[in-house]
Formats: sequence, C-alpha cells, structure tokens
Amino acid sequence: MKLAFSTLGVPGVPVSEVVRLAAGHGYHGVELRAHPEEPVHPGIGSAERDRVAAEFKAAGVEILGIAGYAKVAAPGDDGPVLDEIRDLLDLARDLGAPFVRVFPGGDPDGGQSTDEADAVAARRLGTAAEDAADRGVRVLLETHDSHRTGADAIRVLGPVGHRSVGALWDVMHTWLGGEQPAESYAALSPFLGYVQVKDIASAEDTTPLPLGAGTLPLGECLEVLTRKEWDGWLCWEYEKRWYETAAPLPELLASGREHLTRLLNEAA
Repeated sequence: MKLAFSTLGVPGVPVSEVVRLAAGHGYHGVELRAHPEEPVHPGIGSAERDRVAAEFKAAGVEILGIAGYAKVAAPGDDGPVLDEIRDLLDLARDLGAPFVRVFPGGDPDGGQSTDEADAVAARRLGTAAEDAADRGVRVLLETHDSHRTGADAIRVLGPVGHRSVGALWDVMHTWLGGEQPAESYAALSPFLGYVQVKDIASAEDTTPLPLGAGTLPLGECLEVLTRKEWDGWLCWEYEKRWYETAAPLPELLASGREHLTRLLNEAA
C-alpha cells in the first residue's frame, strides 16, 4: 500500500514545504485540502496549477486527491453543489490527481429525512459522475457526518452505480458509527478509492494523536485490508487545523510512517 498525508495537518503551509516534508519522510503522496485559506484551491489560475503539478512531479511525490467541501446530501438547489464539484474536478484534472473528496452533509436536525438525504446525494453524484468521467477523475463520498458508516454510504453509492463515483473510508467515523472494520470494508470495498487513517483518545475526545497513541483499531483495519489483498492508498488525516493544541504534524511524520509500515508488516 502507498502512504500519504493530508495538508489538513499542516494548514497554510506553502506547497514547496509540503513537498519537502513528504519526500523527506518517505511518503508517496499528499492529499491537498482545497480551501481558500490554503495555497491550492479552485480559485488558483492555470499558471499556478502548472507550477504545483510540476513541483510535485519533480520530487516524485503524487497528488493523491483534492479534499473538497461540497455537501452532496445538503438541502437546497442542486446547481451550486454541482458547480462546486465541477470546479474541484477541474482542479484535480489539472494537477493530475485521481480523486476528489466530497462530504454527505445531510441535515437530519433540520428535518431532512434519511430517504431524502440519500436521494439528493445519489441524484447529484449521478450527475457529477459524467463530469468526473470526462476529466478522468473519481468523486469519493467520505464516510462522514450524516453518512458516517459504510452501511450509510452504500445507500447512496449503490443507486449511483457509476465507476467514477466511489467511497473514501474515514476509519474514525465508521468506528464512531459503531461499525467494525470488517463490516465497513465489506460495505465499501466495491466502491473504495482510498482510506483515511488517524488516531484519537476516545469517542468523546477526537483531538488528533500520533498514530498508535489512541484508541482507533488501525491494526484491525489494516489486517482486513491486507487479508482482502486491497492494495490502495492509506492517507493520514491529522486534523491539526481544528485542534490548535495538537502537536505539530511535521515532527510526527517519521514515526507515523514507521507505525503504519509496522502494522502492515504484522498484517502480512
């Protein structure tokens, strides 16, 4: 399996430094958080896109995906959501990234039913699938918020039924949703794009911790993936952006890679 980390762990850090950190610590790729406060987002022009792609290529580091914030199940008109996804797809295509991340974003607290959220998300992803196929990119629905488990996600992905739409398995959210790793994998495997790994203290305290220092069943997740001969990407999403007191990610990257490598060797 290939290892990557998300720029959510190094918010606002210039691209050159992100590339240096990845190459220097033995990571194969980087997931780029696409937000206006970051150096890379849909608002940058073609010259800057070319520069970013060239910088990653020169270092031998892949751009794994573009982590967007489109909410495909959110109430409201389809148009703005689809436009947001198209902008993310264009950015991914220009940077040579194979994946774009989207959130479910359903609103059960606002009165939206599960069936309504599923139908809205499936409709929008079905439309976005054609745009994704045209650009050679896959849209991945992350296990998150209103659809945090594999069982939740496949209620949307099954009806879409398009190879350009898949799943991003965030192991924290499926665990918080009460799924065992084997259950999550069984649900998501037909659609799986890549896997986000992380570690936290508990369900009540989701402050990011160094890999192996918390309670998430990372070893069991990697054992399932290895047993099923899945050979994709593991991306460490260290949510430093939301937890200012968390330790800086750069000083954890080497030990994090070593921990994942050790778990993979044990699983094999």
